[in-house]
Order: sequence, then C-alpha cells, then structure tokens
Amino acid sequence: MDNNAAPEPFSPGESQASRAAQKAAWRQQLIDQRQRMDDRIWRSEQLQRVMRVWLISRPDAVIGAYWPIKGEFDPLPALFRWQEAGREEDAKGAARHRRIGLPVVNKVDKTLTFYTWYPGCPMEEDAYGIPKPKDTEIIQPTLLFVPCVGYAPGGYRLGYGGGFYDRTLAALRPKPFTVGLGFTDGFLPDLEPEPHDVPLDAILNDNGVVWPLT
Repeated sequence: MDNNAAPEPFSPGESQASRAAQKAAWRQQLIDQRQRMDDRIWRSEQLQRVMRVWLISRPDAVIGAYWPIKGEFDPLPALFRWQEAGREEDAKGAARHRRIGLPVVNKVDKTLTFYTWYPGCPMEEDAYGIPKPKDTEIIQPTLLFVPCVGYAPGGYRLGYGGGFYDRTLAALRPKPFTVGLGFTDGFLPDLEPEPHDVPLDAILNDNGVVWPLT
C-alpha cells in the first residue's frame, strides 16, 4: 500500500461489517502515514500556533487534552503557554486560575475521567501503557481537545475504535465544547457518519480551522 495515497472511499450499499473493515484500514493507513511524516516538526509548530490563536477568544478555565501516542500531535506545549498566560492575567486580578486535565480510563464503564496535569507532575502508566497523572485532582473540563486519527466534513472524527470519547461525552453534564486536533493528511472526505456518531464542535489542523466552515 502506498502510505501517501488517498484512502479508498466507501462503496454504495456496503454492509456494516464492510464499513467497519474500511474504517480499520483507514486507521492503519493514517497511523502509519502519521508516524512516518518527514515534516512533523514544522506541522506541529504550525498547529501549535493555530491552537494558541484559537484559544485567545475562549473563556474556558479548565481544559481537557490527551497524552500523544502513535505519532499524534502534542497539544500540551500550547496548553502550558495558555496556562502561563492565565497566571500573568491572575497577577493583574483579571482571570481565573487555568487548569489542564489528562484522561484516565475507567475500567468498569470504559469512560474517561480527567485528572489535573502540569509539567513535572507525578505520572504513571494506565492499563493501556499511556502515561497519566498520579494522585492529582479530578476536574471537569468545559473544553475538550480530542485527538483525530482522521476527520471528515461536518465535524466527524475517526478515532481508534474504542468508543471512549463517545461514552464520555454522552455521560458528561454539562457537555464540554469539543475540538478535534489532527494533521492535514488526516482529512477523509469520504468518511460517512453512522447514526451514533456525534460531530465535534470544531476541528483544527496545521492549516487552521477546518470546522466549522466560515
């Protein structure tokens, strides 16, 4: 398979099983492609800038994110700068203390709980081998940055297939504003949503805001 080739589209009349197989193929192709990116540093710097500019107009004080795996974009440097800017505003009495949370999987109901993260905080591996904050405070984000393996028109996301974010967002009240993060190569124009899919509120990539359309 050519890792730089466009993913094959769905065919008319496909069964649920064949659609699942197509999604699995897309995932593998996009993850392999992402892990072999020659211009990762440049693309990451561009997306860091997009995030920082986008966050300027947001009122949130508690943001959930993720620890990057499998070549994902790392949102934490931009969020740390967002947090530091909040501390500078706090000193002037103009802003609330800003907090960042990373997800921890609940083994029983397969949902995510967000624990406070800060640079240098104690970390340990979860059941999936992903670093998570150790013994920090549970927080509920009003804004949630979500990693995208792929993304599609209408704000739809292709994830890893575990359904963790879908279950978490169905349970959280109030529901946080959701923002997908991914590289330009993750765009899937032929990904069609299924009945249970809920679109993201926004999607950012290294070119800028790709959803909602303006």
